[in-house]
Amino acid sequence: MVYRHNFSYDSKTNKGIYLDYAATTPVASEVMKAMMPYFSEKYGNPSSVHYFGQQAMAAVDESREIVAKAIGLSAVNDFRSVIFTGSATEANNLALRGVVKFSDKILKPKIIVSTIEHESVLRTVKDLEKAGVEIEYLPVDDKGFVQIEKLKKVLDKKTVLVSIMYANNEIGTVQPIKKISKIIKDWKLENNPDSIYPLFHTDAVQAFQYLNCNVFDLGVDLMTLSAHKIYGPKGIGALYINNKDSSNFKILPLITGGHQEFDLRAGTENVAAIVGFAKAVELAVLLRKKETERISKLAVYFWRELKKIYSKVEINGVDLEKTDFLKTEDYISLRLPNILNIYFPNYSAEDLLIKFDMAQIAVSAGSACLSRFSKPSPVLQALGLPLQRIKSSLRFSFGRFTTKEEIVNVLKKIKNILK
Repeated sequence: MVYRHNFSYDSKTNKGIYLDYAATTPVASEVMKAMMPYFSEKYGNPSSVHYFGQQAMAAVDESREIVAKAIGLSAVNDFRSVIFTGSATEANNLALRGVVKFSDKILKPKIIVSTIEHESVLRTVKDLEKAGVEIEYLPVDDKGFVQIEKLKKVLDKKTVLVSIMYANNEIGTVQPIKKISKIIKDWKLENNPDSIYPLFHTDAVQAFQYLNCNVFDLGVDLMTLSAHKIYGPKGIGALYINNKDSSNFKILPLITGGHQEFDLRAGTENVAAIVGFAKAVELAVLLRKKETERISKLAVYFWRELKKIYSKVEINGVDLEKTDFLKTEDYISLRLPNILNIYFPNYSAEDLLIKFDMAQIAVSAGSACLSRFSKPSPVLQALGLPLQRIKSSLRFSFGRFTTKEEIVNVLKKIKNILK
């Protein structure tokens, strides 16, 4: 069943309150300004050798350097490690399928993923499984943390890739990526020292805005990023690929044709979107500390006031009350500050979504990629939650333009809705 509702927001006065920033973010004005010249003034094809083409290519190169610096790379030496794609979904596909294609010497390669990955990972590995790739699904505990001991047991010489998302898009749980990386590296050193495998990939789409994404600190070989989650345009993503240990990339392309993106992603570059992505990255890094602290306080305030309105509510994932007394840096090592997945006992999430929408409050029942379908959230199922609880849970996600005034207004409306 597809959920549809007549759009009731007042577009003239913009009275709607948007609390679905984990689904997407509005394009920042600074980003829009940076992009505009590349639609009409600097419109050259980056592959062209003339001035117009070189002007466009210079913009792509500069943008790649900006993204490279933001994840800890040398803009001069390592910028080839950043590959622009048409989306984070494509970047995830390039990581998973590209590694499998490269590892054709392994008779039956194996990939290890967590059970709470984004659909772009889970559906991709299911497809690869049909093609003969062995897939190992790592379970998570009731807070959404990957069971590390299980990872140690399932690593073997057939394992070509481990893919664990940095921070979950539905419940906000942050995985111990550094610890996972060390486990993989230690295993490789002891059991497979002459091989590049297993490689380690993380989907950092939700994490980038709030968490340290230095690839050397994290110890990852591949990392996925997205522009539209950080106030950039839709239709542009990036994949970091560690190629410092070899003169060649460790993956093969999915899209073939021209020689764009160092032969890893054919097709004329979307220059305007790439420039917008880079500007969004710059702003996210600049505002990261301030926004993390501000939104953490807003989330705690919202949760405590909501508990006063309806004391039965509970959080799915890491309990906010058990973390909010910590320093911000400790707090975000466990959960993202902006995502609250909340269980409303005795209420249907579908009914609440309609009532919230009519009250001009935008929230969701989970991942935007699944929200139009009435299927229970795979993430909440992986936590072992009962179906009734899953069907009574909503995700609230705050962002750069969320204000205390908006939160107060939302709480008043929720009070009326839950009467």
